[in-house]
Amino acid sequence: MQGGSTGIGYGLKYQARCISDVKADTDHTSFLTGTLSLKEENEVHLIRLSSDGNELICEGLFSHPNEIWDLASCPFDQRIFSTVFSSGESHGAAIWQIPELYGQLNSPQLERIAALDGHDSKIKSVLWWPTGRHDKLVSIDEQNLFLWSLDTSKKTAQVQAKESAGMLHYLSGGAWDPHDANTVALTCDSSIQFWDLRTTKKTNSIEHAHARNVDYDVKKKYMLVTADDESGIHIWDLRMLNFPVLELPGHAHWTWTVKCNPEIEGLILSAGTDSTVNLWLASPPNNDDLTSQSLVESPTRRVDPLLNSYTDYEDSVYGLVWSSRQPWIFAALSYDGRVVVESVKSHLPRK
Repeated sequence: MQGGSTGIGYGLKYQARCISDVKADTDHTSFLTGTLSLKEENEVHLIRLSSDGNELICEGLFSHPNEIWDLASCPFDQRIFSTVFSSGESHGAAIWQIPELYGQLNSPQLERIAALDGHDSKIKSVLWWPTGRHDKLVSIDEQNLFLWSLDTSKKTAQVQAKESAGMLHYLSGGAWDPHDANTVALTCDSSIQFWDLRTTKKTNSIEHAHARNVDYDVKKKYMLVTADDESGIHIWDLRMLNFPVLELPGHAHWTWTVKCNPEIEGLILSAGTDSTVNLWLASPPNNDDLTSQSLVESPTRRVDPLLNSYTDYEDSVYGLVWSSRQPWIFAALSYDGRVVVESVKSHLPRK
């Protein structure tokens, strides 16, 4: 299925790669996004969907000192967010706070609450535990995982633990298990590693899984979705890691990111370098089926449960996020700095 230009658009001044849902804002459908300009001063945009749902409004525009490669909103405080940034050869990560009276100021400045210093390798991402208040943060560079203790009232972040992935491994990102605050999944070369944050040790892995991006299904325990390094999408049951329980065809070019819906089990968004966002309804086998002989004999079932393709974009789509407040709405960000917000209601099965 092909979708036309049905979304609501918003343009950034410069190129961009990352967008985040402001989960802690329970009164508005809000998103944070940041730019990626090498020569110009970069910006963080706080944008909100109007009450009638027909317009995206800029509620705050803040200067940011460097190119923004990763951005994540704090799940329990709508004014706090993290960025991973770079300037030439240097890389860093920090926690920022939006000024309380930003709507009344001409040139509001972001307040840096804490710098996540100590990384020797290129920082890839910062993870917040996705469900509720948690005073721990995870930052990932190419070689190491850092566990931080964050105190927003004292505006400090302290390293609680640090562990190396090993000399021959290069970490590229990850996701925090919404069902288990002690577990994170990390993408690493040709594998996915699972780490226990209590010991900061690897506990398990999916080998030969060339994943570019991972996300947990919030509504179904043990389910992990991965964007393949090439173009496909795999769905895994974490109790059986030898093979995926379902394969989706993905995109015509690289599948860059996958996002599971916060309320609807099996509803997945994917975006890629083919300038397209795809909406899937995936139905992995039930738990009883996972141990059946038929599944062992035929571990993957090639299906194409594509509900819709959104083609409103003229460039690669790197940023993708569901709204937690209105879970039938998502925002996508293409590299040319265009944000498009769409509703998936009309494409959902009636049940």
